[in-house]
Amino acid sequence: MKLGIVGLPNVGKSTLFNAITNAGAQSANYAFCTIEPNVGVVAVPDYRLDKLAEMYNPVKFTPATIEFVDIAGLVRGASKGEGLGNKFLSHIREVDAIIHVVRCFEDDDIIHVDGSVNAKRDIETINLELILSDMEMIDRRIDRVSKAMKGDKSLGKELEFLKRVKEALENEKPARSVECDDEEAAMLAEVALLTSKPVIYACNMSENDFVSGIDTNENYKAVCEIAEAEGSEVLPICAGLEAEISSLSKEDKEMFLTDLGVENSGLDLLIQRSYNLLGLISYLTAGQPEVRAWTIKKGTKAPQAAGKIHSDFERGFIRAEVVAFDTLMELGSLAAAKEKGLVKSEGKEYVMKDGDIVHFLFNV
Repeated sequence: MKLGIVGLPNVGKSTLFNAITNAGAQSANYAFCTIEPNVGVVAVPDYRLDKLAEMYNPVKFTPATIEFVDIAGLVRGASKGEGLGNKFLSHIREVDAIIHVVRCFEDDDIIHVDGSVNAKRDIETINLELILSDMEMIDRRIDRVSKAMKGDKSLGKELEFLKRVKEALENEKPARSVECDDEEAAMLAEVALLTSKPVIYACNMSENDFVSGIDTNENYKAVCEIAEAEGSEVLPICAGLEAEISSLSKEDKEMFLTDLGVENSGLDLLIQRSYNLLGLISYLTAGQPEVRAWTIKKGTKAPQAAGKIHSDFERGFIRAEVVAFDTLMELGSLAAAKEKGLVKSEGKEYVMKDGDIVHFLFNV
């Protein structure tokens, strides 16, 4: 999974990126500090893997990972080449989902490119630039499909759908707001529009607001309204606080969060929301050689899940031996689970569940 962190200059993008990746990206109080995108790979926290590691004491411990890309700050006119312009936009095209960092804090020492903090305006600035870029893409696609229709009338449905998307864009609505069936969703995916990507709005707040004043932050409320209208996610976060947490040990981090009255760090919540947004789950493999998490789409069947490990596993799939994580923990060992008949033998139609512990049998 690849997530792009975007936003106007000086909203806290690079501070947040540094905090969640410890990658040491440059962070400064002037526009275009980030030029080439900074990239950091983060292990997905999963207490289930930790428990399995205690049980098996494996040689290798391999969590799922997420790649975060800190993309240069966008300004008004980027779609026409202002600021870093199209270079910025090309970097966004490569990610699975967008984390749009929105400034929801006041600080006279940190300049705002538009002179004042206004979350609604800032979101509209970035969304408009993405929409304008998408308009060019959709026009080219419509032109291509229109010409192809002269020899293939079956393209009529695609052309009609593309015109619907264009109409939404003309009304300054993102492509992801257009209702579509599975066939139309596949068409949309082929065009690779920026505004079709799922979005999490990360509301960067002051520490005081984040800990005790979320509901009184007017900018946060404005972001929630926008997200609800377009079906996006919202995550309140304090980049400065995350920066403090990032340098702590696991035990100190838990103590720090408890003292603040906060249950999870922003990174943990960001990962949870990203998985939900993209419809992802993890299944686990466990043994003395390795304990590992594998990321798959919800609804994936056993043979295709096996293919994540190796194509031979999918091609020669026989069956999957599956036990639920909670069951294994409750009984204390795989042998005990087998004795009670709680290790299930599943075939090709089995739909994988989050937290399944699996052993695949195959023959090629």
